[in-house]
Amino acid sequence: MSVKRMTLIAMMTCLMAVCSWITIPAVVPFTMQTFAVFSALLLLGGKSGLISIALYVLLGCIGVPVFSGFQGGIWHIIGPTGGYIIGFIFTAIFYLLFEPLYQKKDILKLPILAGGLFLCYFIGTVWFRTIYEMRGTAYSIGAVISLCVLPYIIPDVIKLVLAWIISKKIRKAIPDLR
Repeated sequence: MSVKRMTLIAMMTCLMAVCSWITIPAVVPFTMQTFAVFSALLLLGGKSGLISIALYVLLGCIGVPVFSGFQGGIWHIIGPTGGYIIGFIFTAIFYLLFEPLYQKKDILKLPILAGGLFLCYFIGTVWFRTIYEMRGTAYSIGAVISLCVLPYIIPDVIKLVLAWIISKKIRKAIPDLR
């Protein structure tokens, strides 16, 4: 792996940290984390994007304050919302698996990333429900979806499209990025 590639991976890892600290106030506040995940995959490709996302999660697990609210530590992963953070890695794996398909048609990146986002939601929702059941609180799947997924779908789709548009402009300006 070249120094340039390692630098790009590190830069995208830093972008994920910064974006996780940006909180957009709303009825249900959200961060720009998913924007950075989508950007890493769109700009670096599946393999390097996966490395960048995994590095971000690893840094957070060992206590570096890269998660929302300037937080870090393994308790964020083993807590109720940790499944969504782990889901970022599965989003990247999903994207990587379909790399031969979207290399032929750029527009296919959108539905593939949407599928990865759905996978992230699925993993995070199951994780959230399981953690609360282990703690003695039973949430129905519908309640968890209402709480943890529905408020985020529209903002995440907007972040996905925004990341796609911005990455196209960046790749056009810097053709040898990948």
